[in-house]
Amino acid sequence: MSPLASSPASSASHTADLVVFGGTGDLSMRKLLPALYHSDRDGRLSPETRIIALSRGGLTDADFRGKVDAEVRDQVPADDDAGWQRFLGRLHHLTVDVGGDDRSGWAALGAMLAGFEGRDRVFYLASPPMTFGPFCRELEREGLVTPQSRVVLEKPLGRDLPSAQRINDEVGAIFDERQIYRIDHYLGKETVQNLLVLRFANAFLEPIWNSLWIDHVQITAAETVGTPGRRGYYDQAGALRDMVQNHLLQLLTLTAMEPPARNDREAIRDEKVKVLQSLRPIAGTEVDRFTVRGQYTEAAGMPGYLDEPGSTPPTEASARVETFTAIRAEVKNWRWAGVPFYLRTGKRMPQRRSEIVVQFKDVPHSIFPGGTPNRLVLRLQPEEGIELHIMAKEPGAGEVMLKPVPLSLSFGKTFTARVPEAYERLLTDVLAGNPTLFMRRDEVEAAWRFIDPILQAWEASAALPEPYPAGSTGPAGAHELLGRSGRAWHEEEA
Repeated sequence: MSPLASSPASSASHTADLVVFGGTGDLSMRKLLPALYHSDRDGRLSPETRIIALSRGGLTDADFRGKVDAEVRDQVPADDDAGWQRFLGRLHHLTVDVGGDDRSGWAALGAMLAGFEGRDRVFYLASPPMTFGPFCRELEREGLVTPQSRVVLEKPLGRDLPSAQRINDEVGAIFDERQIYRIDHYLGKETVQNLLVLRFANAFLEPIWNSLWIDHVQITAAETVGTPGRRGYYDQAGALRDMVQNHLLQLLTLTAMEPPARNDREAIRDEKVKVLQSLRPIAGTEVDRFTVRGQYTEAAGMPGYLDEPGSTPPTEASARVETFTAIRAEVKNWRWAGVPFYLRTGKRMPQRRSEIVVQFKDVPHSIFPGGTPNRLVLRLQPEEGIELHIMAKEPGAGEVMLKPVPLSLSFGKTFTARVPEAYERLLTDVLAGNPTLFMRRDEVEAAWRFIDPILQAWEASAALPEPYPAGSTGPAGAHELLGRSGRAWHEEEA
């Protein structure tokens, strides 16, 4: 079987105890528990698999099941009450005092896991990164880490390279690297999976997947939402840490990687690391030339970043936080020499859209007027799919008139099966012990090595992020970033 996918049998055959730290939090309720329900419904959980939520909430099993029923039930089909009740029966809750003197919760977890040492154990840390090391030490202290254990780390993994290394050291002191699953939910999206299939299972694309035929690549993750109630977090993160260091760089690696020598999980991750190591550093005075940062301001009835309701009061540092960033990156190797990769992410954009746009060069000599270069668009959201824009003749007699038309593949319309959410696939892979779509330590640290000099230059600069109106396509500098070379962002060309 391909390391890119897990069959129902491959995960259902692994009976596991899944222990979720932060089990009553927003991530658990919005993503993890719905994903686990759908995995259960599709037969990807063995009958004996248990889901154990840990929190400070003081809930009984019945209380927790009632909370999940109230908050997640609307994602369950009306005709699957039996399946939903079966799923609720898998759920347990334990109250754990992390870092406190009360050890009873840890003892209760040990008692619940006792006698099941032969099972796979998955510890999912849906908690802030500063808790990863302490949680892992507590698990070791209680003797709960077995050879069959795995630990899942949510992003962001640190704030910079030193903090990421410190977290990796702390977790690595308890778990072997093969047991550590650093999750990025973008890698579980159907289009990301299809990117590798599109490249390496179709003969017509790979020969032109290089600088001879590709002009540039755009990778965009645009959100219409702002940061209401989240400024405390976003003041510490910003768009570069929150989106570029993980999501966008991961998409870049999959777009630019060389064909792996074999269909092997480590071979794929090896090639991704090579891409990150080949990124041309952006540091010093080049940061102003090749990066743009912005912050949204009040417009169209929407508040600016500093005025978001429900957030902590803005501080002096808040004015320096980027809610938008664009970067012109280069992969310095034979395949991609001279091909810019434009990365862009922002809050309060006009459309929610995540996509990879591969812009091909024009034909060497066109005999028809009005043609435009071909373009491949891989859309991750809101509707996953692939579009290949080609030139075609408009119907009619007389002069030949060209028009760009898309050859479109919508996963939702083409395939009758339900397209699983990203977390479903990733949790299935964790339970099956498949690390292909998770980041290795060297991969995370290589990404930080590229990001850190940009962060340092921004922090040393007296300049503030360039303002852009909420609901717009970003600051003027982002358009100039492409305009200097006669290029434009995808929506400007459409």
